[in-house]
Amino acid sequence: MSFCLSMLIALMLDRLIGWPDWLYKRLSHPVVWIGKVISYADSTLNQPERTNETRKMMGVVTSASLLLICGLIAFSISWILPDNIWGILITALLAWPFLASKSLYDHVMAVARPLIAGNMPDARHAVSMIVGRDPNDMDSAAISRAAIESLAENTSDGITAPLFWGALFGLPGLVIYKAINTADSMIGYKNTKYADFGWASAKIDDVANFIPARLTGICYAALAADRKRAFAIMQKDAPRHRSPNAGWPEAALAASLNVRLSGPRQYEGTLTEDPWLNADGKDAMPRDIVIGLSRYNAVLLVCAGILLAGALILG
Repeated sequence: MSFCLSMLIALMLDRLIGWPDWLYKRLSHPVVWIGKVISYADSTLNQPERTNETRKMMGVVTSASLLLICGLIAFSISWILPDNIWGILITALLAWPFLASKSLYDHVMAVARPLIAGNMPDARHAVSMIVGRDPNDMDSAAISRAAIESLAENTSDGITAPLFWGALFGLPGLVIYKAINTADSMIGYKNTKYADFGWASAKIDDVANFIPARLTGICYAALAADRKRAFAIMQKDAPRHRSPNAGWPEAALAASLNVRLSGPRQYEGTLTEDPWLNADGKDAMPRDIVIGLSRYNAVLLVCAGILLAGALILG
């Protein structure tokens, strides 16, 4: 079965219509189902009175069990599907909700629109939906920076990484990746509550995103007007990011737009001292978000082209 063709169809479906509200109201969403399993494990196994070692072990058990359950379900479904066009189409339909191309575009554009109109309260509310930092004291540049950073990082997490693992291993690869990424987004924090329990999820997510993050960075750098400069900045600045993976697409998009990203920001009342990516770039502005979204659409076209080529070559 052509996994590449299934992923291409899934990407087209998701970019065109996303996950419609009427479908969400009737079926909810597979990622929500995964999230409920993680929440249950968190509430029952991550008890504060337990030792750090015990909580870390419970986190390992949670991650292993989650991946085993999701993998077995996805593999069982794939195993019964016919090895023909119907199997390809059904795989595409099942893969569709695990992508987030339209959702990401819509959420980032929802920040740009009020920001361009000068409506700061709505812009702050919109950016609070996609980043974890405190938006109350953010000015136009800080909001723009946050939106572009979210766009860059989530291009990898929400599109290129699931497509990468889906193209390689079909529905099981896609579903297992999404389970890994969902767990990391829920419990993979380095705070008192999750430093131990979420340790395994964070480490697994780092491994799963290692290649896709760098491929995403390459795509964004290749779309820059000065490609040589963009690649140089990506290679220099990406390793300085607090995340081993997010820095690659962020540094590449920063160079592509010639804006500076990352840097100091407020999280839960604490100012972090993260280094700048593309430190010589200008402060991000609302129009840079729009330009970034155009680059994002171009990355999606690159992904679609690669999947089409893979489908044609592999049959």
